[in-house]
Amino acid sequence: MQGSANLNVMIKAARKAGRSLVKDFREVENLQVSMKGAGDFVTKADIAAEAILKEELLAARPNYGWLAEEGGEVEGTDPTRRWIVDPLDGTTNFLHGLPHWAISIALEHKGQIVAGVIYDAAKDEMFFAEKGQGAWLNDMKRLRVSGRHRMVESVFATGVPFAAKRTLPATLQDLARLMPECAGVRRFGSAALDLAYVAAGRYDGYWERELNIWDVAAGSLLVTEAGGLVEGVREGQNPLDGNLIAANGAIFTSFAKVIRDA
Repeated sequence: MQGSANLNVMIKAARKAGRSLVKDFREVENLQVSMKGAGDFVTKADIAAEAILKEELLAARPNYGWLAEEGGEVEGTDPTRRWIVDPLDGTTNFLHGLPHWAISIALEHKGQIVAGVIYDAAKDEMFFAEKGQGAWLNDMKRLRVSGRHRMVESVFATGVPFAAKRTLPATLQDLARLMPECAGVRRFGSAALDLAYVAAGRYDGYWERELNIWDVAAGSLLVTEAGGLVEGVREGQNPLDGNLIAANGAIFTSFAKVIRDA
C-alpha cells in the first residue's frame, strides 16, 4: 500500500527506534534481573527510543504537537495536529526477555486519529493504518478482523490489572462471566499489540480498563480500518480515554453485553 507522506515518516521513525530497542533487548538477558539493575536499563532504553521518535517525527513535522508516555505533552504551533507516542508498550515483557512489545505512534487531527503505526520490532511486524485507507501489515497484507460469529469459538485478549490499579475486581468479574462463553482469553502484556492482533484476526476481541491514550490510539484505528468496532467499556464512553472494547462486528454485541453486565 502506498501511504501518505505522514505515514511514511511514522514508519521510518518506528523502524529507527525499533533498531535501538532490539539492540538493547539483546542486552537484557545479560543483566542481573532486579528492579534496580534491569529496571533502570529498560527505563534508559525506553527514554532513548522516545528521543529517537521525537527527533524523527518533529524534524519532519516541527509544527505538530507531541504527547508521549515518558516525555509528556508539548503544544505545537499547529493546534490541530499532534503525535501520540508510546515508545515501548510491553515494558515488563521487555524486562523479562519476552519478545512481545511494540512501538506505537498515532497522528491526531482535530481530535480524530487519522494514522497509526504499531511496530513489533522483535518479530519485524509493522502494522499500520490511515483513516479511510484500510489496515495493513508489512506493506503487503491487507488486514481484516476475524469472521467468527460465535462466542464459543472466539478467543479474546485483555490485560489483568496489577499493582495499585483499581479495576482488578471488575476484571476478575469480567473473566468469570466471559470464560464459560468463549474458547479462551489471552493476557500477553501489550495493549497496542492486542489491538493490532484484533485487526489481524488473530484475536476476535479485546477489552481493558485504565489505559492511556498512547496505549490505544494507533490500535483503535487499526481495528476500525480492518472492519472491526471499538467502543468504550461503558456505552457512550470515549474509548480513547483508556477503557475500551474492540471486536469484529459479528460478535461485538454479544461480547460487549458480557463485559458490560457487571
